[in-house]
Amino acid sequence: MAEIREREVKSTSGIPFLFVLLAASAALVFGVINIEPKGMKLLLLVIGSLIILTGLSGLYKVEPNQSAVLSLFGKYIGTVRTPGLRFNNPFYTKQKISLRVRNFESGKLKVNELDGSPIEIAAIVVWEVNDSAEAVFNVDDYESFVQIQSEAAIRAMATSYPYDQHSDGTISLRSHPTEISDRLRDEIQDRLSKAGINVIEARISHLAYAPEIAGAMLQRQQAGAIIAARKQIVEGAVGMVEDALNALSAKDIVELDDERRAAMVSNLLVVLCSDKATQPVVNTGSLY
Repeated sequence: MAEIREREVKSTSGIPFLFVLLAASAALVFGVINIEPKGMKLLLLVIGSLIILTGLSGLYKVEPNQSAVLSLFGKYIGTVRTPGLRFNNPFYTKQKISLRVRNFESGKLKVNELDGSPIEIAAIVVWEVNDSAEAVFNVDDYESFVQIQSEAAIRAMATSYPYDQHSDGTISLRSHPTEISDRLRDEIQDRLSKAGINVIEARISHLAYAPEIAGAMLQRQQAGAIIAARKQIVEGAVGMVEDALNALSAKDIVELDDERRAAMVSNLLVVLCSDKATQPVVNTGSLY
């Protein structure tokens, strides 16, 4: 398929032509009123009306951030981006294309992430037309093309990453929003470049596990958080016990044999690592 690229075509300001057509209309009215006989009046009216209507069809308006794609009998002529009232060949077909920035939010798509777990994902895509000719002639309906291809890109991207980060350095959908947004924008841009579309931004607006596994995954996340917290508590408790033993030895407060040292370590770890308040037992007897 031959791709059509946008090329600019010159257009003339429509204001002078508008005044000329108004003057021609006044002259036509004056001639129809004063000319004789009636046959000439009818002929003048028909010919003059055709000329004026043909001239009016050459006038068109271009809004700011809008373009007009001109074609003649199916052949692409060029694109006009100059705003205002413009004039070109009356036989040109003029199709207006908005160049304004637009956005849409995809529906919640259910896909399987890299680990195979079903998730729900949605994204917001900000885009604009940067090549009017490609948008008109290379695809059938560029707005529908943007939506369908964007959703396809979201699905493809979601299957390439896990939902959660399982190890350091792994990019996941939930833990790396910036990297995921950049990848998503590039993925959508690759699919929309042939339609003359520029993707400004793409970011995830909704991300969650599918309802059928949401409860199990929540328990998994909670268990992971508890394990991580316990690990940090144990590491801290071991350091505190080591400091306590070193301080007792350095200050020569009490000398403990291996058995008593092990018992002390065990008691301190129980106190420091327990998630409930401990009840102390006071020994009022001898050391042994």
